[in-house]
Formats: sequence, C-alpha cells, structure tokens
Amino acid sequence: MGGEHPLLGRVLLVEPGAFMKVSALGVEEQRVNVLLDFTEPHTMWEALGDGYRVEARIVVWEGYSVLKAPAGALFRHGDGWAFFRNLKGRARLSPVTVGRSDGLETQNLDGLDEGDAVILHPSDRIRDGIAIKAH
Repeated sequence: MGGEHPLLGRVLLVEPGAFMKVSALGVEEQRVNVLLDFTEPHTMWEALGDGYRVEARIVVWEGYSVLKAPAGALFRHGDGWAFFRNLKGRARLSPVTVGRSDGLETQNLDGLDEGDAVILHPSDRIRDGIAIKAH
C-alpha cells in the first residue's frame, strides 16, 4: 500500500531463480524477485523508499463465471486429462478439457458440469463403474 490505498502496477519481470531467506520466525522460505512499474501517478508512490519490503498480490490471470474443480482430482488420461465423477454411487471416468490452474483449482472448459462431485486424489483402485461411497 502506498499510504491508505493499494498501488497498482504491471509486472515487467519475474526473475527465473529463487533464493532462500530465513523469516523472522526462523522458517526457511523460497523467494523470488519481481520487478514492476507502478501504473498509478507518480504522486501516489513518490514517498516510497528503496529496499522496503512490500506485500504484493500478483494477478496472472483472471476470469469470471469460471467452472473449476480441485486440481487434486485431476489426472492424466491418454493424451489428455480426466476426473472421476461420483454418479449415483459409481465412479465415472470423465475426460475433460482443462484451462488455467493455480495448482489448487483447475478451470474446466469441457467435460464437467456445475455441481458434479469429483473424487479427490483417486487411487489406482478406482476404475470406471466401480461402486463408491462418499464420506
């Protein structure tokens, strides 16, 4: 924040190599430098000093009305991706077309419907049509 308001900027470079830093709590953290240009007028950020730590929220991609599912339910299937859905107590293999992912959630472009229940972290014992029980 540049005072009372957040400052907006555009990322110029995310350095390709991370470095190790020990936090104030003694936790080793991987960090990476990000260079950016503020898009706000100079008067909004001119009082900022050099070498200060900042808390940043970097948006790589943003979408609205996105159908997404847990990335932990997704797995490779042939040349593509798939989920197992829970349909009336049976595991059903559902090939899907995926879009963006943040590692926790994955955008579904085709193959799942809103409200579908998917099986998280399916083991190799799950097969299409096998009876399953939700926990």
